[in-house]
Amino acid sequence: MKRSDEYTFVKIEAESDIVSVRKLARIAAQEMGFSVTDVTRVVTAASELARNIYKFASNGIMSLAKEDPSGKKGVILVFEDNGPGILDVDQAMQPNYTTGDGLGLGLPGTKRLMDEMDIKTEPGKGTKITIIKWLK
Repeated sequence: MKRSDEYTFVKIEAESDIVSVRKLARIAAQEMGFSVTDVTRVVTAASELARNIYKFASNGIMSLAKEDPSGKKGVILVFEDNGPGILDVDQAMQPNYTTGDGLGLGLPGTKRLMDEMDIKTEPGKGTKITIIKWLK
């Protein structure tokens, strides 16, 4: 884990890094005062996206911020990789769709858990997914 003034970064290069992502997401959400339910939502979503990076791209990075540029507070997680990208985002967001041996609940499930989700991807160049849970 590395810290700057605004972000904390976690490299995702090994399966054990998923644990670091989960831990950082949990600590940040708890420190901000999220409910137990929302902490669990944030940790579950972070775990899913970190696992996707490890499984499909081999490595990447997660960055965490606690407020947006306007000062609105929340847990803002950005997952980036230089992997194969997502060929069809609409298809990947369909419940039960899977490219692997999973249940196909990953990306749509992550979207349901969070307040916002944005996917930027280019086949052959990588993916950047931003998820946000706002503090209410």
